[in-house]
Amino acid sequence: MEDLMPTVTFLPGYRKVSVPEGTSLLDAARAAGLAMNVVCGGQGKCGKCLVFVKTGSVSFDRDKFRKFFSDPEIARGACLACQTTVTGDVQVDVPEGSLIQEQKILVEIQGLEEIPLNPAVRKYEVYLSPPSLDDTTPDLTRLLEGVEGVGGPPPNRVYAPLGVLRYLPQVLRRSDWHVTATVALVPGGYRLSNVDDGDTTGRLYGAAVDLGTTTIVVYLWSLVDGRILSTASNYNRQISCGEDILSRVNFSRKGGLARLQQLAAESINEALKKAADAAGVDLEEIFEVMVAGNTVMTHLFLGIDPGYMIAEPYIPVVQRMLSTAARRVGIATHENTGIYTFPAVSNFIGGDVIADILATGMTEREEVTLLIDIGTNFEVVLGNRDWMLSCSGAAGPALEGGEVLFGMRANPGAIESVRIDPETLTPTYTTINGVAPRGICGSGLIDLLAELLRACVIDRTGGINLEIDHPRIRRGRYAPEFVVAWKEETPIGKDIVITENDIKNLVMSKAAIHGACMTLLDAAGLAPRDIERVCLTGAFGNYINKENAITVGLIPEVPLERVENIGNGAITGANIALVNRKRRKELDGLARRITYIELNADPSFMDRYTSSCFLPHTDLSLFPRVQQMLEACRLREGVGSRQG
Repeated sequence: MEDLMPTVTFLPGYRKVSVPEGTSLLDAARAAGLAMNVVCGGQGKCGKCLVFVKTGSVSFDRDKFRKFFSDPEIARGACLACQTTVTGDVQVDVPEGSLIQEQKILVEIQGLEEIPLNPAVRKYEVYLSPPSLDDTTPDLTRLLEGVEGVGGPPPNRVYAPLGVLRYLPQVLRRSDWHVTATVALVPGGYRLSNVDDGDTTGRLYGAAVDLGTTTIVVYLWSLVDGRILSTASNYNRQISCGEDILSRVNFSRKGGLARLQQLAAESINEALKKAADAAGVDLEEIFEVMVAGNTVMTHLFLGIDPGYMIAEPYIPVVQRMLSTAARRVGIATHENTGIYTFPAVSNFIGGDVIADILATGMTEREEVTLLIDIGTNFEVVLGNRDWMLSCSGAAGPALEGGEVLFGMRANPGAIESVRIDPETLTPTYTTINGVAPRGICGSGLIDLLAELLRACVIDRTGGINLEIDHPRIRRGRYAPEFVVAWKEETPIGKDIVITENDIKNLVMSKAAIHGACMTLLDAAGLAPRDIERVCLTGAFGNYINKENAITVGLIPEVPLERVENIGNGAITGANIALVNRKRRKELDGLARRITYIELNADPSFMDRYTSSCFLPHTDLSLFPRVQQMLEACRLREGVGSRQG
């Protein structure tokens, strides 16, 4: 009985939920509708789901997770929600920083005005002759012949859904035989999606969707004149079932597939409604939606079991481009809206990467392009119009703030860029929304790594030089650390630091990406100097300072002018495929052209990874500009100590 179960009350909002004894506070918070910040997926590794038990009974091994708390926090009853279980009625205070907040989501992109408008769905205004005893042509045939007469497809190639046939006779007669037919090009022919009274040819809309693991981005287009009408973004509600892909696949295997599909649809609908409201558009007049997501996200959105992708031999159900009607997947547009998903190359090179490739235009260029998409995971593609190689791997949570003591997502208050004076070691930083710092997000962490290296505070292994006499360099409780912001500068009552352990985690993450780049170059028989263009994209990749990315060895050293932050490549590619049906038609062929290299099966990848576990690399000849900087640093080390 529910009334016999413990009650958990979450403050300050007094949200109450009854849960079985032994439930984690994290699951109780999800049941109460709170989106907790669990970067590590609830494994107790990131320390971001801090809560304070005010009264009541819980079980939590505070000694085991002592490193995440200050003494005052322990005195207030600090716990990690993911590692605390309910043993009785309890009141829990949830700090604002422990909840998922509005994230800096990359929406703006460049160059879309260059996409030729050639949509797959069109409207045809027709004036029809009414039937008579001399002309007993059926209503549908009469309509489709009229459509053909104004430039539409031949009637025998147009499929008419039952739902349209049911209201067709009424709308034809109500409108005095003056109607607008919406016809979409679909695999195998055409679909009669809708029939309106009178002339509605000026109102035809489509949406491009970036279905990310963490965030959703939507662009709303007029498919009549090719204008972008509005954009919108929000979190992917599937986060409540797991932060990362693996957690969600496991959730789906435990009977949660329908729930994950529903949450994906709800997330897209929320963004679609925001965009439609901003543009003054009726959702019923959106007739095409193009969705770019990774292979697992695409399976989950369509309600297809992804479980066999995470166990040998790692087989997806489908890799080709798919289409379905909105009503089948719960998208709140017209019921006959065509929903299209990008094809995939493999389990790990999904539709979002195909969209990235489309955005770069690398399939049309002779020059060799290195595309790197960095988010929760990373994908790397190398090639040109004649050939393409790809690989993927886990960047680790460090680059998104996980497993870093003061790491955080790109939320307000996250330090996103840093400079350090090499003489005084005084940091200068900027934060998202310009508010007081609460932590450091991925782009800020890469800046810190590069700046600490330039200032000789860390060596090439990431070790902090404790011989430097400076108040910002100190022995922390668990590891040496550098103070980025004093507690007086923050709203959290703590010094924001980066520890030697944090740095080692960052080095391992960047090494995986650089090792992957070198693996593809070697497979192609190329060297870094042969790369004519580097394109960085992804939730994290786009915000990286490209000079600092080279300094720490995240990407191969090439001339800076060859490195581009291309914005949100997934949404750019989705936009291209939405408004240009010729480019959409090419997607399956594009995916088949890409050769996937499995890094775990490549015997040389581990050597390349290990060689990259230095700043910037064990072989400094691969980084001549960084080598010069390091030599200057060694000369400066003779100063001995720096007072701050």
